[in-house]
Amino acid sequence: MLLKDKVAVIYGAGGAIGSAVARAFASEGASLFLTGRHLAPVEVVAEDIVSAGGSAEGAEVDALDERAVDEHLQSVTDKAGRVDISFNAVGIPNTKILGVPLIELDVEQFSLPITAYTTSYFLTARMAARRMVAKSSGVIMTVTALHSRTGIPLVGGYGPAMAAKEALTRDLSAELAPQGIRVVGLRPQAMPETRTIREAFEPRAKASGMTWEQWQEFLASRTHARRLMSLEEMADTAAFMASDKASGMTGTTINLTMGSLDD
Repeated sequence: MLLKDKVAVIYGAGGAIGSAVARAFASEGASLFLTGRHLAPVEVVAEDIVSAGGSAEGAEVDALDERAVDEHLQSVTDKAGRVDISFNAVGIPNTKILGVPLIELDVEQFSLPITAYTTSYFLTARMAARRMVAKSSGVIMTVTALHSRTGIPLVGGYGPAMAAKEALTRDLSAELAPQGIRVVGLRPQAMPETRTIREAFEPRAKASGMTWEQWQEFLASRTHARRLMSLEEMADTAAFMASDKASGMTGTTINLTMGSLDD
């Protein structure tokens, strides 16, 4: 097992990406501490993992609340002795932003995803790193999107937010890698099982004249494989990147757009 005896904390574990990563980590032997702003969906994931023979417990943690993050991580280290992996899959959905031209978007709505995504990632990474430094070991991870590297219309501040998270990944790695801590990101594109792809489609539906099926086909046509990545594929990659097998990878965001975004 890639993650046998590893202790992993996942933020946003009740969402599609966070829950898929949690299940992949559990299948590779990790002990999981799952968090989310709302407890109910997190508990569902934890119960599924435990029912399958894994180790998981859920907690209600607002990843934008510094004290809540710190207190939860302290409880994890009190129980498990350490934190090996911190994975931030926190999402900030806001349908009032998507579909609005930038010249019509007010500054508060524009800056909301930039502030929320970067603050959440910064807080969870910083608090985890403070505990990992003592062990000279650990992996800090997050998820972005191809918005970080290519222009996409009608997405408000989401593009700058994703670019900022990738810059933070590089900066964290530059400071933490000498202390034995790796920092890496994943950049998937439009996984059909996630809510994100539907939220991206709906504001454009009328203007584009596309059906939901046509929208997926359009996105798939931009990839080399002419298909979209599945949650399972993304989660399996996350498990590998969190493992010691990927010890040479840090300060980078893995391109999982299946060729639609050139490196």
